[in-house]
Amino acid sequence: MKEQITRAEVNEKDKWDLTPIYENDELWYKDLELAKEEIKKVSNYTSLLDSASNLLDYITYDEKVERLLYRLYYYAHLNSDADTTDTGYQKMVKLITDTMNEYSELGSYITPLFMKTDYSVIEEFYEKEPKLKEYEFNIQDMYRYQKHTLSEENEKMLSILSSNLSNPSETYEALTDADMRYGHIKDEEGKEVELTDSNYMKYISSKNRNVRKSTFDLMYETYASYKNTITSIYNGDIDSNIAIAKIRNYNTAREASLFGDNVTTDIYDNLIDTVNKNLHVLYKYYDLKKEVLGIDELHMYDIYADLIEVETDSYEFEDAKDLVIDALSVLGEDYITNLRKAFSERWIDIYNNKGKRSGAYSSGFYDTNPYILLNYEKQLKDVSTLAHELGHSMHTYYSCKNNMYQYSSYNIFVAEVASTVNELLLAKYMLKHSVKKEEKLSILNRLMELFKGTIFRQTMFAEFERDMYAKRENKEALTNDVLCDAYYELNKKYFGPNVIADDAIKYEWERIPHFYYGFYVYKYAIGLSVACYIVDGILNNRENALEDYLSFLKTGGSMYPVDELKVAGVDICDPKVVESAIHMFDETIEEFKNLINE
Repeated sequence: MKEQITRAEVNEKDKWDLTPIYENDELWYKDLELAKEEIKKVSNYTSLLDSASNLLDYITYDEKVERLLYRLYYYAHLNSDADTTDTGYQKMVKLITDTMNEYSELGSYITPLFMKTDYSVIEEFYEKEPKLKEYEFNIQDMYRYQKHTLSEENEKMLSILSSNLSNPSETYEALTDADMRYGHIKDEEGKEVELTDSNYMKYISSKNRNVRKSTFDLMYETYASYKNTITSIYNGDIDSNIAIAKIRNYNTAREASLFGDNVTTDIYDNLIDTVNKNLHVLYKYYDLKKEVLGIDELHMYDIYADLIEVETDSYEFEDAKDLVIDALSVLGEDYITNLRKAFSERWIDIYNNKGKRSGAYSSGFYDTNPYILLNYEKQLKDVSTLAHELGHSMHTYYSCKNNMYQYSSYNIFVAEVASTVNELLLAKYMLKHSVKKEEKLSILNRLMELFKGTIFRQTMFAEFERDMYAKRENKEALTNDVLCDAYYELNKKYFGPNVIADDAIKYEWERIPHFYYGFYVYKYAIGLSVACYIVDGILNNRENALEDYLSFLKTGGSMYPVDELKVAGVDICDPKVVESAIHMFDETIEEFKNLINE
């Protein structure tokens, strides 16, 4: 077995270059001391709303400090993630995190000052100090919360209680991550192995049906034995969120959760309604799976079984780079010119090494490059990951280059759009240009899994979450039977008449951590739907589709997410956006069927 190389052994050209942030650690520590002094000056701005000039002085000061803090943070966190065993960078992350928290605490009086002041005062300031108009959107957004902000005394009380109110999710994590044990199963070779949450997908997608069934049965037998505990934990989380929403003058917990993105519940409901009207496409996918697997009955323990053999092709990084650039060339010369900087300026940390953080991400802000962490292993999924993370980085690049600092960071609601657009464009390009049947089938299989898992599964979760909160807000008791029965009926609906809804699936809701994120999962389905609509427009030369998309990348955080998407030519209130993703899913199923039957 090949040993992992150390960080020191990694070729410099394969590492990201962080020297544009700080040349060395000594300069970082020098700026840390400066930051520690600067944050103390926030106490000098207690009269910031006494005049327009005072407000502008504070905003200028806050921006300067925030940029310094983030510069320090990104240098420390990126270095630490490249080698988590390096105690020096662990220390630096702790030091800057503590400094940022201290600044937040020292300036905690600022927002209440605004909330006590009528917005008409700020409007007068715009007249007296025109430069303040540059910050109008951010200030207006802060004032959206005015009717949901409590008195200073009550805000302090809620702040003190915040750790207690988050206890259900922390308890759930402790139970499911640390305390729960699932027992043992026999793998494909007949060897006894311990089933864990991390290896569950490996065994539930096994080629051996007996392994899949035993994995499924054991997982949900275990969750069934904890049903009362997890029901109590989930009820505690729901009740806490409902209580906070009421205290803050929202009509429902869902409304409170969507408020930050300025998204209405109609958008959430439109997603669910549109998906429900198109479940026949998902049923077609499961019929295909049943046919390809060659089984008489498709059970819940069969749905993750691979339709094709695992890919064997190897993609060297240079080949992946060329492939991604070719695939994304449809986005235009300017996009590709800037994308090439990711390679020439070493934004990317490519290969794995001892202590390197797992997975992949894009991370950066206004005063850094949008860096990419990879653990590249030369597989098709790694090529797709490269395209995906480059999408994030190019979104960050365009947002930062085309906006002032205060509007340079895009909202998390639209964060997966650019990355998924790149992923889809790569898949479409490879399907068009590949001459290998196995490669095409692998790409199509990955796409079908993406649509099934994101558009349909996440929407099912969103529907469950919406309905359970509605029951509780109507004073209904959420017993384990109520939760399990509701989840079971949703599974029957979403999987359709040709899939056997095994009784144990009713316990699956207990193992979904996203139910503790407060109405978050619908964003995954919306993000993929938007990306499909954009890609369809670009590849089919819909009028202004490309221009609109590139304009969207430049909006940053200068408007609300729904309005940003309108810049891209996407109205997420229109069912045709979600329908575009479902149509692409349908086309992918047909393409797979035709190819595998050749």
